[in-house]
Amino acid sequence: MSVLGAPLCVPASLSARVPAEQRGPGLGRDSVRLLVSHGTEVTHHAFAELPALLRAGDLLVVNTSRTLPAAVDGRHGHARVVVHFSTRGGDGRWAVELRDPDGKGTTRARAGGPAGSVVRLPGGVRLVYEEQVAVESRRLWWVRVSGDVPGLLRQHGRPIRYSYTERDQPLSAYQTVFALPSADGAGSAEMPSAGRPFTASMVAELVSRGVQFAPVVLHTGVASQEAHEPPYPELFEVPETSARLINAARAAGGRVVAVGTTAVRAVESAAGPDGVVRAAAGRTDLVVTPKRGVRVVDGLLTGLHEPEASHLLMLEAVAGRAAIERGYTEAVRRLYLWHEFGDVHLLLPDEAPH
Repeated sequence: MSVLGAPLCVPASLSARVPAEQRGPGLGRDSVRLLVSHGTEVTHHAFAELPALLRAGDLLVVNTSRTLPAAVDGRHGHARVVVHFSTRGGDGRWAVELRDPDGKGTTRARAGGPAGSVVRLPGGVRLVYEEQVAVESRRLWWVRVSGDVPGLLRQHGRPIRYSYTERDQPLSAYQTVFALPSADGAGSAEMPSAGRPFTASMVAELVSRGVQFAPVVLHTGVASQEAHEPPYPELFEVPETSARLINAARAAGGRVVAVGTTAVRAVESAAGPDGVVRAAAGRTDLVVTPKRGVRVVDGLLTGLHEPEASHLLMLEAVAGRAAIERGYTEAVRRLYLWHEFGDVHLLLPDEAPH
């Protein structure tokens, strides 16, 4: 992303290194800042002020996917490696990313493959490389796994951690208040982090003010480590009840605000060209861009993304490029924190009179 013709640089010092509740006594998950963009108008708030920024009849679309302990140590030949399990395919294979341990508790990028190579995992489990997930990148590969992956993750896995974080965190730190277990053990390789600041008391307050919630599921894979790498097909579900809630809210003039880019991808995958949401489940390869636009979502609550991330195209589709550029310029200037433990950005339509 560029701002006024110059690239936007996010200083490393703005990476959130620990969860909000660990930054000082008396702090909770909701102790993060909230940047609000009404079109190109920007205001600054505490996240606790969110209920006052929404109104009765608004609806929040939330992702109930649980975060998996998706990182597992292994051996590739004589080399120590870390496998990030990303997405289960319809044919039983898994999309994985192989990483090199960096000696600091985190990992470095490593090319996967070649086809036929084997990685040994705990408990005698083996995975065999078959083919790249996408020809544009050697990062993600489809593999066959000899054992039960959900069981392997439960017994030997840990949450995926990136180098900007300060230390390992328990899996509970990566679960949102909306997370629900799935019968088949499916979940997200990385936390649907826009929902992380919500607490049970915040949800209760919003409901008491007439804000509704529509649960959806999108099991997200590992985040792109390469600029402009598009999302790949991911499992999603929009239940019939949620589809009805969304359609009713829109018909009554309420705003549909997605909590996270994953919620946008799920609900927009279930929306027809007429803007009506219908129950849907399966795999979505939808990439929301400004050209495609959004059919249902009026607003978005999201974390702060790297300037090169493909997610920014989705943000631009929801709010317009000018709003994103203005918001991100202000976020850097006011020292907002980035990444999954960082601050959040609420994008709402410009409703000022013209």
